[in-house]
Amino acid sequence: MWDIVGLVAQTPHKTDQELKTAVIEELQYTPSIDETGVEVQVNDGTVTLSGEVASLPERLAAKHAAMRVGGVKNVTNKTSVRAPITSGVNDQDIAQAASQILAWAVDVPPNAVTAHVRDRKVTLSGEVTWEYQRNAAARAVMYLKGVTQISNEISLGSQPPTTDTKAAVEAAMRRNAMLNPRWITIDLDGSELTLHGSVGSWSELREAERSAWSAAGVTSVRNELHIAS
Repeated sequence: MWDIVGLVAQTPHKTDQELKTAVIEELQYTPSIDETGVEVQVNDGTVTLSGEVASLPERLAAKHAAMRVGGVKNVTNKTSVRAPITSGVNDQDIAQAASQILAWAVDVPPNAVTAHVRDRKVTLSGEVTWEYQRNAAARAVMYLKGVTQISNEISLGSQPPTTDTKAAVEAAMRRNAMLNPRWITIDLDGSELTLHGSVGSWSELREAERSAWSAAGVTSVRNELHIAS
């Protein structure tokens, strides 16, 4: 079994300038991003993206591009979506389209989520059982033409965790080929789960969080993992 020390040893430490160059190159390499509108700053391994992009999917793609670069410890995405000058749609059009696409989405519970639109900004409300359903609702409306921002206010309602919840998360992490659970500890306080420890990359950090959210009864996950360097 590999360990975090071995993984870090294989990834040479990069200076902030080297990370900045690598992130810019990754943005340029990603065809769904117009990198000319994105500014990159790096401070102690933390990447900050700013500027304007054409859509929410492009904004997310820019963040994921930065996350893919080895050595990046964190990504702060301050980019904004510029409103199209003439998009041919208004708030009412967006609201109608959002309601329809939420109704058609197979991973969003029927009649559980409502979309309100103001100034091209969509606010999602309602209650679902799982975090993946909250994410699915946001993802469904993200691709609608004219949307510049999404505020996900959907709450989670489920049965409280059982005494087996923590053990279930630990077992899931042991099964996961992307994770080394030896370096991760889990605390469960009511329905709030907290991850502590270290991982070797941003992708591992997010994978650990995904595993935690999959546990029945968990309504909040605090990810306090750090990326070893």
